Amino acid sequence: MIVGERIGQQLGEYRLGRLLGRSRFAEVYYGEHLELDIPVAIKVLNWRYIREGAGKFLDQACTLAQLEHPHIVRVLDMGIEDLTPFMVMNYAPYGTLREYFPKHTRLPLHMVVSYIKQVADALQYVHDQMLIHRDIKPHNMLLGPEKQVWLSDFGVAMLSHSIDGNRSSDTSDFEGTVVYAAPEQLQGQPQRSSDQYALAVVAYEWLTGEWPFTGTFNDIVRQHLFDLPPRLRRKGLDIPEGVERVILKALEKDPDRRFESVKAFADELEWASTGEATMRVQAQPKKQFRSPVPFVVRAG
Repeated sequence: MIVGERIGQQLGEYRLGRLLGRSRFAEVYYGEHLELDIPVAIKVLNWRYIREGAGKFLDQACTLAQLEHPHIVRVLDMGIEDLTPFMVMNYAPYGTLREYFPKHTRLPLHMVVSYIKQVADALQYVHDQMLIHRDIKPHNMLLGPEKQVWLSDFGVAMLSHSIDGNRSSDTSDFEGTVVYAAPEQLQGQPQRSSDQYALAVVAYEWLTGEWPFTGTFNDIVRQHLFDLPPRLRRKGLDIPEGVERVILKALEKDPDRRFESVKAFADELEWASTGEATMRVQAQPKKQFRSPVPFVVRAG
């Protein structure tokens, strides 16, 4: 099927309009309810993946449908039409934060804090439901009608207790986006603190215009595991020293050295940004992190 070929088609009670975005597995269309005339976003599974991906697609819809939070996109409906699964969600008129702020865009500190607080609020709710998102990045943050942030795309979300005791050092077990991925997630052992790490990478990127680690897939994996991220203030940023300490603490290799929760990270970042930080984040001597399990980079 040609990209965007579904424009004008009807799925259930909805008519598909323009193509809003697409990934390898799905396309997202602007749509309208035929009777209520309300704008929605309709995510349709790519026909090439219907056989092997329909179950996961519907699982994502069910997961999202159970989450009720002002900063999480809402699933309004779901169904299967002509063997094609689809889900109907809130329409975000301003698109994703990656679209709104293209790669290498630097954001002012107050804006970064606002966005991080909103996403962290959603993530804290998700974590309280014993879920891990596992793919935090600007591409999965939507801007609603009042430019509020909606966390989206729970396609690789998982129950946090489902990973206990299942350690793996094989990167083939990894699901997510490597430039934002925590060391333990790259080793097949994600936990709630992995989302905090990814959100700190997003904050770092928004402030500096760069990811902390770059290169090939294998290069980035090694850097996440063993290298300290470059300090933000060395990039000429005029930010309080406390802001740098907060972000670097959330980027600790060892999950136990990060903040106790994603909410605590966002709160500390907000306090540090005002120059009135509580100084609970103290500078600590750095030591090279050594992985607790053997790590072998797999080709491909």
